[in-house]
Amino acid sequence: MTAPEDDEDIHLMIALAGGNDPALNVLMRRWHVRLTGYLDRLCGSHATACDLAQETFVRVYKHRHRFRPAQKFSTWLFAIATNLARNHARWQKRHPVTLMEPEQVSGLPLECELPCPSGSLEQQERAAAVRDAILKLPPEQKETLILSTYEGMSHAEIAEIMDTTEKVVEMRLYRARKHLKELLQPFLKSA
Repeated sequence: MTAPEDDEDIHLMIALAGGNDPALNVLMRRWHVRLTGYLDRLCGSHATACDLAQETFVRVYKHRHRFRPAQKFSTWLFAIATNLARNHARWQKRHPVTLMEPEQVSGLPLECELPCPSGSLEQQERAAAVRDAILKLPPEQKETLILSTYEGMSHAEIAEIMDTTEKVVEMRLYRARKHLKELLQPFLKSA
């Protein structure tokens, strides 16, 4: 986001804190797609990402008076979303869910009965392998990598979101990339 857009977000939050509730609608329109994309990459489920994005905006509204105009809105928003995703991941570990039994899955029809072109299929397989590898990273590495690579945030912004230092962000990025390379090594050898 550019400086004028950042300023507009801050003005919208000030208006929201002052009782102008429609300001939240503008913020949601501006940030929903990017926030959902971030959460989708973080948790690996689009449905969960949509739920967490919605809950993030509920928290923005609920805590609108806590927002400090000296900070960037995007940093505050992504910090809320990251904390919600962490809480959700902890909850899922304590409450595992099996939606279908393996024998039920084998009887399901394929998504598409038409054959895919091999180039497209290979590209989809590579993308799936990268997504799966990212999901296997430790939470701090995964969050840092997604915020940096997919959201294009600076080390300073990531440090603020994750409540750490820029040096720790650099270290986590280095370790995440190294870990990804190790996880994707079998896939890279077959290419």
